[in-house]
Amino acid sequence: MTRQKQGSLVVIGGAEDKEGDCKILHRFLRLCGGREARILILSTASTDPSAGEEYAAIFTDFGAHEVRILAVPSRKEANHGEFKQVFADCSGIFFTGGDQLRITGILGGSRLGDVLRHARDRGAVVAGTSAGASVMSETMLVGGVDDATPKKEIIRMAPGLGLLRQVVIDQHFAQRGRIGRLLAAVAYNPEMLGAGIDEDTALVIDEDGVCEVVGSGTVTIIDGRKVTHSNISESKPGQPLALTNICLHILAEQYCFHLDKRNVSLPEVKEENSR
Repeated sequence: MTRQKQGSLVVIGGAEDKEGDCKILHRFLRLCGGREARILILSTASTDPSAGEEYAAIFTDFGAHEVRILAVPSRKEANHGEFKQVFADCSGIFFTGGDQLRITGILGGSRLGDVLRHARDRGAVVAGTSAGASVMSETMLVGGVDDATPKKEIIRMAPGLGLLRQVVIDQHFAQRGRIGRLLAAVAYNPEMLGAGIDEDTALVIDEDGVCEVVGSGTVTIIDGRKVTHSNISESKPGQPLALTNICLHILAEQYCFHLDKRNVSLPEVKEENSR
């Protein structure tokens, strides 16, 4: 019996282009089936009931077959039995930005959360921007100090949806100077990869754990598995963290990172035909 192919993840650093080439949003649509795509927009991260309307208009203009918005403002609504049918034929799920704790607080352990996982397991693509990106991690960043020296108390972490394991996501990365807080997150447990995604940039992750960079910025990968020293346990409040032998990758469009092997694939260089 052939195993069902799990859907890809499209993890967006926020502020993606919505008026020009819309490269990231077009890539999501293609993964969902192009003109056959049936997309559900989950605006749970925002208290604004119109939060998903802009994306609905964009994907409709792109030619998606069907686009629906699910606001789901409470756990009571997230436990309605109707969602199994709503998700039955969707090919793409898109989380808008807002507050990632609203997503986990409402969806975690709910019928909707279970149905969402089943949809991905049967092949639906799941995308999220800004807070919708952070929530994909098994452990997520929910707050922290931007532009700060790495210290263990500058971040707050919480359980995420667990769609992406052993990786912690930070978004708006270069624009808000968040390398210090991502280093702190990796210092908590160096087995966990840190992925800092710039605005208008995404990681497209397939079922084999191959992550391709798409968009105008970069993705910063922090790999602490080979760290030889850390002062995270004995450091005092306000004391800077020390980490030695940490590995850092800065990846631009078309570069790929392999989550299992923890290595980088370079883009293919097309040679000009010689005359």
